[in-house]
This record gives sequence, C-alpha cells and structure tokens, in this order.
Amino acid sequence: MASFPPFVNENDIATSQSIGDLINRATPFDKKYGCENWTVAFAPDGSFFAWSQGHRIVKLVPWAQCLNNFAVDVDQNIINSGNPKLSRQNSDGGQKMKPCEHTIDCGDLVWSLAFGSSVPEKQSRCVNIEWHRFKFGQDQLLLATGLNNGRIKIWDVYTGKLLLNLMDHTEVVRDLTFAPDGSLILVSASRDKTLRVWDLKDDGNMMKVLRGHQNWVYCSAFSPDSSILCSVGAGKAVFLWDMDKYVMIRKLEGHYNDVVACEFSPDGALLATASYDTRVCVWDPYTGCSLLEFGHLFPAPSPIFAGGANGTWVRSVAFSHDGVHIASLADDNLLRFWRIDKNHPVEVVSLSKGLCCAFSTDGSVLAAGTQDGNVHFWATPKYVASLQHLCRMSIRRVMTTGQVKKLPLPPKMMEFLSYQII
Repeated sequence: MASFPPFVNENDIATSQSIGDLINRATPFDKKYGCENWTVAFAPDGSFFAWSQGHRIVKLVPWAQCLNNFAVDVDQNIINSGNPKLSRQNSDGGQKMKPCEHTIDCGDLVWSLAFGSSVPEKQSRCVNIEWHRFKFGQDQLLLATGLNNGRIKIWDVYTGKLLLNLMDHTEVVRDLTFAPDGSLILVSASRDKTLRVWDLKDDGNMMKVLRGHQNWVYCSAFSPDSSILCSVGAGKAVFLWDMDKYVMIRKLEGHYNDVVACEFSPDGALLATASYDTRVCVWDPYTGCSLLEFGHLFPAPSPIFAGGANGTWVRSVAFSHDGVHIASLADDNLLRFWRIDKNHPVEVVSLSKGLCCAFSTDGSVLAAGTQDGNVHFWATPKYVASLQHLCRMSIRRVMTTGQVKKLPLPPKMMEFLSYQII
C-alpha cells in the first residue's frame, strides 16, 4: 500500500520549509509521567505559544521570541503580539510587563491546552453577577490545562499564576476549547464520555454537561461565531451541538474508526475531522453532507481494515487561517499540507511519532508536537487565494448554507458558495 494516490508522483510533491524546533530538555520527574507532547496552542492574539513538554510541564513562550530565536527573516505580519492600545492586565487588574517565558508545573500529566481571551462586553451567563472572585481586564489572556486526573487548571499567561482549579471530570481531560467570542466559555472533552461547559467569568462555574457520547470524547471545536460545537470520539462519533440551547443538532456519519480531531474553517462553512480510518473528511456542518475526503493510504482500505490497526491512523488535523490549507499528521511518519481544491497533498515532510499540530494565529506557520516532547515548525505553503474564494469566505462568515440557498443566484454560483464546487 502507498501513502499517495497512484496518479501522483511522490517526487513531484514539494517538501515543506522547516523554520525551527523547540527541544524538550529531559526532566527527572517520576517515571510514571510520560514525555509525550499531546498538545500545542497559539494565543488568539499571536502573542504566546504553549506546548506540553511531558512530565507535567507546560512551556509558555512569547511567539515573537520564538521567531527571533529561529533567526528567520519573517514578514512582520506573522508576529501579532497584541494591540498596543490595550494594556496588559492580570485577573486583579494590575498592569503587566512585556510578555515573558514561563515554565508551569501542572502537577499531573497534561493532555490538553487552550488559550482564552476576555472581551469585557461579553457578560457572564450567570444570573448573579454582582460579585466575582476575578475581574478580568480588557486584555486578559488565560491558559487552560487539562490533566490526567480529570482536573482543569486555569493560569494567568502574563504571570504564570494559578487562578482556578476546576474539578468535575472523573477521567482524563483529553481536550479543551474556548469560545472564540471572548466570553471565556470553556468546553472540556473527557474520557468519562462527557463534555462540560464552564463559565470562567463566573469563577469557573460549570454551566452544563453535554451527554451523548457512548465512548471516550477525544476533541471538540467551536465554530468561529461560537454558536456550534463539534465533538468527536471513539466509536466513529462526530456530533454537532447548538451552544445557545445546549442540545445536539445532528450526528455526522461516514467514518469507519475512532474520530480523534476536528476543526472548523475560518468562515465556519467547513468542518474537518481526522480519524483512525486513514482519512480526513471535510463536511458542511449545516447540512451534514461530506464534501471532501483526504486519504492517507492507497488503495483506499475497506471499512473493515480501516476500522482496525491499519498503520496509518490520522492523529491530528488543523485548518489554516486562509481557509484553503489543511494540515494532517498520521502514523506513517508524514505531515501533509492539503489544499481544499486539490485531492492530494501539496507539500509533505517527514515527522516521526507526531501527535498534534496547530497553525499560528495568522496561518503562516504550523507547529507539530511529537512523542518525545519536542515541537517542530514549518512554513505554510505559499499561496495567493483567488478573489472568488475571499469573497466566498466573507459571505459565509455571516450566512449559513441554508441562508445561501435562499438567495436568488444562478445554480453554479450557489454551488460555489456552498463549497460544492471548490
């Protein structure tokens, strides 16, 4: 079996440009704690990068410092270290110095990370908001860490100070995601088969438990407008939730094995899911239709073979800010860059024992973590998106598929706007 379709010459696929690496320094902790880097994350404003080094440790590094250390001549639009008009504050309202590096001992193995930023206009959903332990400033930046013991710890990124310790899960917290609207609503996905919704502006009050998964929940992701949540897990599960009513909207069916990662496109019109069945599927979240499939093993395995130990489990998927590129990591020791208008990778690079990946805030760099606790960085393939695609993204940011189909447009334009024609 091959890693590429038969019509593709492997030698014609470009190799991704390496930017740099962050190497895990061995730490003499108890042997029961592994060194795997299960998660990497970029701050929403591009100011920080975080990764789980293994051995209970999370490293927080200013992203601009990372790029300078890599000694790469990168255009300044890669570095967005925050709006200079906004003062950096901690949870007590005090002024902070410029971003600095922190090493955080979380006390247990770290499985998940997520950055959350506060928008003052977004009020807590709690009825009684007269008193809160924390008053988040205009430029508040938090880091949530999900641990092996089921706890979630919330840290002040600028100081490294522990703010909250959330306890309700009974198993590993496998994934964390903040609502992108600045409300500091946090969703945690756990091996206890539940998703839990927390309101950090209400001192970490747990608002809701989302039940429906029959097995482990591996990952969850918000749509860009925070209205929809996707959760994926063992048993081929892909669920979509209405985050205003906290009810399940639909189940997406089509994978043959555990689904372990998911992410929405920047306009919210597409949803990418990665599965152990050797495939990344791209869906329309509003209709549940499968639009694209990116295979990692050829010829495509039968559902029975794909549902087992096929040697090409896809571990992670990430959607770039340009809405065109998708990155995936698989057990065949390859990291692939895809374009939604191509049915084969446009760039590949060898990466042994990759576990997770994430694009930088502006999509120009991809970070990937490995089982040895290291992080490797590559430049996203250079590509100038068409004016048609940019217009489509602008429209889809504010319109669902159903709303688009009600427009008085020619059929071909309708198909283009609904991504049936890429």
